[in-house]
Amino acid sequence: MVENKQYITQLQDNGKVMISEDVVATIVSQALKEVEGVVGLNAKPGAELADIIGKSWGRGMKITIAQNNALTVDCDILVAYGQSVITVAKAVQETVTNALESTTGVEVHAVNVNVVGIVRQ
Repeated sequence: MVENKQYITQLQDNGKVMISEDVVATIVSQALKEVEGVVGLNAKPGAELADIIGKSWGRGMKITIAQNNALTVDCDILVAYGQSVITVAKAVQETVTNALESTTGVEVHAVNVNVVGIVRQ
């Protein structure tokens, strides 16, 4: 099977460091767990197939790594009923940006939040 994954590539003195989009997706998932009001990501039908071919979009997010290693993240989230959608979305943007920049050392170009549902808990 051909691997179609994107990587953040950082050149070092002794070689290069490559960070897979799967690692970025894991960082995003963990960061979302820290945001009050986020119930979770909205997995799309066929998420299992997306896992097999190595794409995170089926799991409710899309990671794009530009030529200059700048990251763009698109998240489909579910928000808890009674929470301010705008407040939660802004908190997602800030938390995900901080987590990615501090962990990977690369610039986050954008975190696009798509609130796809409200869930009673």
